Amino acid sequence: MTRARLFRLSVVLGSVFMILLIIVYWDNVGTAHFYLHTSFSRPHALGTPPTAAQDEDRAGLLDVDEFLEKLLSSGLRQNGPLNRKMEQAPLQGSSRPVLGNLEENVRGYDWSTRIARVSLDQEKLQAERRRTLREFCANSSFTFPAKERSFDDIPNYELNHLIVDDRHGIIYCYVPKVACTNWKRVMIVLSESLLDQGAPYRDPLDIPREHVHNSSTHLTFNKFWRRYGKFSRHLMKIKLKKYTKFLFVRDPFVRLISAFRSKFELENEEFYQRFAIPMLKLYSNHTNLPTSVSEAFRAGLKVSFPDFIQYLLDPRTEKMAPFNEHWRQVYRLCHPCQIDYDFVGKLETLSEDAAHLLQLLKVDRLLHFPPSYRNRTASSWEEDWFAKIPLAWRQQLYKLYEADFVLFGYPKPENLLKD
Repeated sequence: MTRARLFRLSVVLGSVFMILLIIVYWDNVGTAHFYLHTSFSRPHALGTPPTAAQDEDRAGLLDVDEFLEKLLSSGLRQNGPLNRKMEQAPLQGSSRPVLGNLEENVRGYDWSTRIARVSLDQEKLQAERRRTLREFCANSSFTFPAKERSFDDIPNYELNHLIVDDRHGIIYCYVPKVACTNWKRVMIVLSESLLDQGAPYRDPLDIPREHVHNSSTHLTFNKFWRRYGKFSRHLMKIKLKKYTKFLFVRDPFVRLISAFRSKFELENEEFYQRFAIPMLKLYSNHTNLPTSVSEAFRAGLKVSFPDFIQYLLDPRTEKMAPFNEHWRQVYRLCHPCQIDYDFVGKLETLSEDAAHLLQLLKVDRLLHFPPSYRNRTASSWEEDWFAKIPLAWRQQLYKLYEADFVLFGYPKPENLLKD
């Protein structure tokens, strides 16, 4: 009997030791350096305690969850002084990157020096944005696909836009065509996930664009399963509760125009092969198309904006594959009804929102948000872009992106949806 008890005790101790190894040593990004409490992290409602009727596996998982949370909190106590020391580091001078990429050239970066204005009403603005989001997520009469599912129901592959910075306790959900290149650069600097000649980058603008969008550069939630196995969801939930979570959004129709311009009005071999060729065949009745985008452009063969809208509305499109991230709805990228975001920024107020967010994160002394570019895809252009789109298509397109309009407080574009 004594041997059996000793055996069970050794198994328990061995399991605890293995969990420690997994959490502390396997995470080469630095999960032992958690900085869990930011200036506006707020308490979240705890789940109901397990009852006697719940099975032992459920209770065991809750014990693991509690153990992981205690471990992460101890990491905060051990490493807090290191992070405070980092925050006092002087700002590095900003340098202008070499714009070898045509897409970045066409954006027209504004390199003039300016100080971002932080509105006195920023806190009220954030409270209003978060309140709007929570109210419509809770409104049973407002429905859209996958709204009612829980966080546990979200497949791992749909969590690939949630970038984690364990050094400062930050989670950023990136939305393509909403300043995500520069926000990814900021996350690389903060997390020190990319080295330049053995040293981490200090200036976001020094990071080459090709590295910014390389998925191996970032720690994202969808990678947790490979690192932590069955503990991955529990660790995600702990980080979602402890960390500061933010995203930036944009008027949905303007985002579509921006995506069309950057992916189909500029030569892009990948998007030509994957999307332009099928669109030109299906909606413009072209048959023998050039094999390369450069040949197609020389021949004057380009996807039109009506072709692009037809593609989005075509029910066959998503039967083949989900929307590309550049035009996939924000609610499908960032799951705002399953994740309680602490900060909702908008591209329309990027300078003010970015400055305010960095202050709240207490990293404004470490870096500044890179200079914004002159937004050539302005909301005032919507009527011109949609002038040749039939009214019925515009109305269908609004229904397709209605959740993004409503959840993030963008007004319904009535001028585009009526004769």
